[in-house]
Amino acid sequence: MKYAGIVLRNIKNPLTAVEYAPVFDALLSGGVFVDEIELLAYDAPSRVSAALLRLSTECDAVFVVCAPVLLASAREAVSVAAEEKFSEENLLETQDCLFAVLPEGAQGSRLVGEQVIPRVDRRRHRSYARVVIRTCTAPHDAVRAALRRAAEAGGGTLTLHAGDEYGCGRIEVIYDQDTPKMKADEAVRILATDLKDYIYAMEDVSLAERLVEALKLHKMHVSTAESFTAGGVGRAIVQVPGASAVFFEGINAYANKAKQVRLGVSSFTLMGKGAVSDETAYEMAAGLLKAGNCDLAIATTGLAGPDADGTTKPVGLCFLAAGTKERVRVFRFQLSGDRETITRTAINYALFLAYKQIA
Repeated sequence: MKYAGIVLRNIKNPLTAVEYAPVFDALLSGGVFVDEIELLAYDAPSRVSAALLRLSTECDAVFVVCAPVLLASAREAVSVAAEEKFSEENLLETQDCLFAVLPEGAQGSRLVGEQVIPRVDRRRHRSYARVVIRTCTAPHDAVRAALRRAAEAGGGTLTLHAGDEYGCGRIEVIYDQDTPKMKADEAVRILATDLKDYIYAMEDVSLAERLVEALKLHKMHVSTAESFTAGGVGRAIVQVPGASAVFFEGINAYANKAKQVRLGVSSFTLMGKGAVSDETAYEMAAGLLKAGNCDLAIATTGLAGPDADGTTKPVGLCFLAAGTKERVRVFRFQLSGDRETITRTAINYALFLAYKQIA
């Protein structure tokens, strides 16, 4: 069976403004492998119509993804091409082709799981299962090697899909109803073994969700002291429903004086080692724990760029501390990318390291 997609772009926005990747990732997770994707502007109706007509004769399903403001126009274009009206809000099914008009982003991804995949499965008389593995800080070479071994174990019967966003990885093992489960189990075992130091979940949950879950399980409270991540670690935690039961406080201590007054970092450390150092990260976390209001402390300090703030240290250098009253560990990373990439990666790394301290 063949599947195709059309990304309908609002020409008033750049192409990157169309968040279509989550929709096609959701299709892939359901075993729907899109063979062709066309990127078209909404104000070129003749090109859109031509693409719909061609794909509807060549494919078993066509998925149109666009911004919510363009959904009505997209449905109208599909109705003209199919010569039928929509009986459902997002789906139009003919004898030869299934059309789905979907909003971009998370909403479209949700509709794929709830509506599109079940309808596609019914048409192809086949269902797919998947196992999701979530990782953080995993080196790309290690992931590639593990995927290669898992694919060999699957003997060509599995589809492996891996992605990485700001240091957090998501690996899917996808297989259909005719695949022997032992093959899928062996592939998952290989991935779990080879990447054991980097795995935080064998299900599709975020780092922050898993950390909050662990804190609740151990009846612990967490505090954060952030210097260059702009409160991002604390924000990620409190976005999880129920986080108020485990989050005590978050301190954004950018200035050296704030590190001294709020966290007890010594002037000797700041003058001798600098604000971006393992010693400063350690004392920031220790200051939180010394106050006695938390059981787990997370601290971040680093250089997000674009310059090195007058130091000789490289942009992307960061020190992340995480620990309890029994032990605080400091980790050094040299991250690459622009300011946002460095900051968001450091936030994920800090959450992961904190989780590993109590898991």
